Amino acid sequence: MTNKLYDRVKNYIKENKLFLSLLVLIVVVFSFPLPYVIEAPGGVIMIDERIEADTPYEASGAFGMAYVSMIKGTVPSLILSLFNKNWEVNKASDITYDDETISEMDKRERYDLEESISKATITAYNYANKEVKIKNQRLVVVYLDEEAKTDIKLYDEIVRVNGEEVKTIDDVKKIVSSLDESIDTINIEVLRNGKLLTCKAELYDTSDGRKIGILSSTHYELETNPRIEIATKDNESGPSGGFITALSIYNHLVEEDITGGKKIIGTGTIDENGKVGEIGGVKYKLLGAEKDKCDLFIVPKENYEEALNVKKEYKLKIKIVAVGTFEEAIKSLQELIK
Repeated sequence: MTNKLYDRVKNYIKENKLFLSLLVLIVVVFSFPLPYVIEAPGGVIMIDERIEADTPYEASGAFGMAYVSMIKGTVPSLILSLFNKNWEVNKASDITYDDETISEMDKRERYDLEESISKATITAYNYANKEVKIKNQRLVVVYLDEEAKTDIKLYDEIVRVNGEEVKTIDDVKKIVSSLDESIDTINIEVLRNGKLLTCKAELYDTSDGRKIGILSSTHYELETNPRIEIATKDNESGPSGGFITALSIYNHLVEEDITGGKKIIGTGTIDENGKVGEIGGVKYKLLGAEKDKCDLFIVPKENYEEALNVKKEYKLKIKIVAVGTFEEAIKSLQELIK
């Protein structure tokens, strides 16, 4: 029985060899990733649904984060992009750093996401006058510039620079800027796979001063009271949801409901001091928020004009508010709900 089945399959392949070869070729060509990425209108992630908090407060509305859909460049997706004016084709090299792969970019931006959530938590707790403690900070290397001359590797944890303990990239910058110009190499102690190693990095001149060509992300271990936990998915990354995450956390910590019953979507980075930072992809985020029937879109001041132009071009109904700091955002929302 088995031999007969084998013979029948073998004969079928032999008789249809050309057709099967063409079929395999078509599948490979149409699924093979090309060095392009397509940006398209995304949607919203409702942050409130991701938060688990030991607090009694409930919101009448909701906070959400806008995102950009990133579509891999393949023959079918590039053909479809010709018929969709809201799809923008970019070279993969235009959205990554030099010599960085898409996979490495995704991993770097995953670190950025985790850092942004920590900064959002610190900001929200401080403004709500609640207890937040930084138990530990780890400075992780997430990118090495092509000009960097060092034996440091990606995802090493930087512990000391020239014998001085460092916790943030600003600590590293201060040490580098304080060095005498005659010094051209520094020692950097790193943790790699649990082992403490001493590496070296050569300094080089740029228009922004002397550098070692390292980009890092700070990983925080926080202790909060009351407890709040935020869930994320593996395919989510980037720091642009930090600001709106901070607003959502804050709303869980205080009795006043600053949503005013509205569906509020926002985008922007945030630092520990509550400064809201500029982001990219405003067009696609705003279109996604409009599609999701959101009431309010909050953007960094640097992105406000671009957002207004998109609203005018596409005749959107959503209200847009620009802010520069976390405090400004809270005051704006309080005014809107009066």
